[in-house]
Amino acid sequence: MTNPVDELVRRTAERLAARRKGAVVVGAAHGDLTATYGADPGTLFEIGSITKTFTSLALARLVVRGELTLGRPLRDLLPAAVPRRDGHDIELVHLACHTSGLPRLPKGLMPRALWQTADPYAGCTEAVLLDGLARTRLRSTPGRRFRYSNLGAGLLGLALARHAGVGYDELIQAEICRPLGLTDTRVTLTGEHASRLAPGHSAFGRPRPGWRLAALAGAGGLHSTVPDLLRLARATFGEAPEELVKAIALSRGTGHRLGRASTAHPGWLSMTRAGDREGPRLLFHNGGTGGYRSLLAVIPERRAAVAVLSADARAVDRPGLGLLAQMVSS
Repeated sequence: MTNPVDELVRRTAERLAARRKGAVVVGAAHGDLTATYGADPGTLFEIGSITKTFTSLALARLVVRGELTLGRPLRDLLPAAVPRRDGHDIELVHLACHTSGLPRLPKGLMPRALWQTADPYAGCTEAVLLDGLARTRLRSTPGRRFRYSNLGAGLLGLALARHAGVGYDELIQAEICRPLGLTDTRVTLTGEHASRLAPGHSAFGRPRPGWRLAALAGAGGLHSTVPDLLRLARATFGEAPEELVKAIALSRGTGHRLGRASTAHPGWLSMTRAGDREGPRLLFHNGGTGGYRSLLAVIPERRAAVAVLSADARAVDRPGLGLLAQMVSS
């Protein structure tokens, strides 16, 4: 029997690969069907900010188990002076939804350094982050405004790992990867995993070194494959252990409205699709590092998902979202 998703995925992968220097893998799931095209499906990529989806899901698991609450102040989990504003503490949910008031980047790291430096986050050790945090002024009252913050997401990963008494990588392995069977998702690559990492490239096709986010790993330090990301997507369909299903439901039920059509949830952005205002919402997150781009987009009620990974720093959002739209309309 012909898989109707195959041709859509193949065309998308071929269009992307034709214009890029680095490897590309495109995958999709629709109902019980799955298709993957491009480089070897086992190829590993830096997934950048899709890491935030894993970090926030780990928080939701700890909340479901009763170990933490979404409203727990960050100051309870870190040995540092955490800034406040207008008498309000930064809560864990604020970090997950980007409403903490923290700046986008750690103190002393300028935006231009992200693209002018081979590994801009390499110096973001725990000591450096906590020292800078104590000297950071919040841009808004916690919980009031959406301000996307890599610093906030990284601090969330650091705080959760300290709470669990393990490193961030082990936290994600224990809370998400092992329960879902994600064998290729990890921060540190060694041996056989390292040999499968696709070399990264700039938007102009020049080789780019990998990023190591040090203590900010929770903001964007994971590597993964398309099959692993599709397994995570299927967890939003309900295909996961009960505690993870509950954690995903908690994340989807928690959010900060950004406008009439979009909401920031822990680990995801959601939006209604044009022409489908009364239909199910799209959940998505993208990612980018110096030499990679990524997208994970899901419509759980339609049991449809797309994952795109590219070892080239040009965006993949439009073709990936276009693929998803074609799948659910066909």
